[in-house]
Amino acid sequence: MDVGVKVQSILLFVCFLSAVHCVSADGKTLVLLDNLNIRDTHSIFFRSLADRGFDLTFKTADDPSLSLIKYGQFLYDHLVIFSPSVEDFGGNINVETITSFIDGGGNVLVAASSDIGDPLRELGSECGIEFDEEKTGVIDHHNYDVSDPGEHTLIVADPENLLKAPTIVGKPTNKPVLFKGVGMVADPDNPLVLDILTGSSTSYSFFPDRPISQYPHAVGKNTLLIAGLQARNNARVVFSGSLDFFSDAYFNSAVQKARPGSQRFEQTGNMELAEALSRWVFKEAGVLRVGAVTHHPVGETTPPAAYTITDLVEYSIVIEMLSEGHWVPFDGDDIQLEFVRIDPFVRTYLKKNGGKYSVQFKLPDVYGVFQFKVDYNRLGYTHLYSSTQVSVRPLQHTQYERFIPSAFPYYASVFSMMTGLFIFSVVFLHMKEKEKSD
Repeated sequence: MDVGVKVQSILLFVCFLSAVHCVSADGKTLVLLDNLNIRDTHSIFFRSLADRGFDLTFKTADDPSLSLIKYGQFLYDHLVIFSPSVEDFGGNINVETITSFIDGGGNVLVAASSDIGDPLRELGSECGIEFDEEKTGVIDHHNYDVSDPGEHTLIVADPENLLKAPTIVGKPTNKPVLFKGVGMVADPDNPLVLDILTGSSTSYSFFPDRPISQYPHAVGKNTLLIAGLQARNNARVVFSGSLDFFSDAYFNSAVQKARPGSQRFEQTGNMELAEALSRWVFKEAGVLRVGAVTHHPVGETTPPAAYTITDLVEYSIVIEMLSEGHWVPFDGDDIQLEFVRIDPFVRTYLKKNGGKYSVQFKLPDVYGVFQFKVDYNRLGYTHLYSSTQVSVRPLQHTQYERFIPSAFPYYASVFSMMTGLFIFSVVFLHMKEKEKSD
């Protein structure tokens, strides 16, 4: 009995270690820094990641031992680049490797500054983001902080300039955001780029210590302070033009615009925004998945080998959302179902019914190979797609109606003709002609 108890204890301990390993493996994150001092100056942000279960590996961006891929497998799930001035990554990491990492489903958080190097500029171009030149900064002569040294580059960004997507930027707040860094513009031909935080209408991007001699790289609302990207494979990337945005100093700093009568805030909104952005980019928020999908004729419980035209069908699908590490039912009122052959023949909204979404509808009077298709693509959420193929056949010869109501006049005319013929025959056969008299 003692041996059995020991064996069970060992097995439970091994299972516990395996579970712990699986949890940590899901959050393996490589953090590339310009220097290791950034680990201390941005300790609040890194501590929040560690407290949420991320396994952080800190290395300098030029470390010769750097590696993202080994034997064709990614060594990390996420990548943080807090090294804006790097000119060459160490080891086997380069822009092409990072692009392949994104194509493989990896998530990347990038923080730049006015000392931006060519690798980050090239990485931004690959993702539809164009950084301004080195040594430039975002300038706003109407929305700068009282502690600005005189260049008007310490920008106070109003929360109204944030993207209207709580899944990405968190719950609405009235705290402004401190920003000092390089400006960006988005590729207008790239529909995947997200303008997360824009400058005000009076902001622009240029060299702070030079007179303006040419049109700035970015002007007004086109000036991006923070941008994002969700690729078609649901990989996520966030670009911040400011490394200081994530710093402890900006998290804990008071903020007030240098204008008479401006309200003073004891703390910036940087911490809340940074945490919300990290949750989104590392797929702790806005992640959807498809659960069980069922379809069957109304009144039955199993799908047939083939549906018949004009059948009344019930379709249901379970959609779940990741929330604090657990999958919970998703709450949405704009999920559509399409019944598609080549083009949709039926398009209808799904109604939430308990923990699933369902709808009843009548199949079209067209036979062929169809698909039940749910294609849900909303701002801030991963792309949700579900397709189930079914066959729809015409009526069998035994299923046609024997008497069609619209043909009743024809039936009546036939029977009236038969009745008339019968009466005529009776009269004709039994009518006796009068004999002619002499």
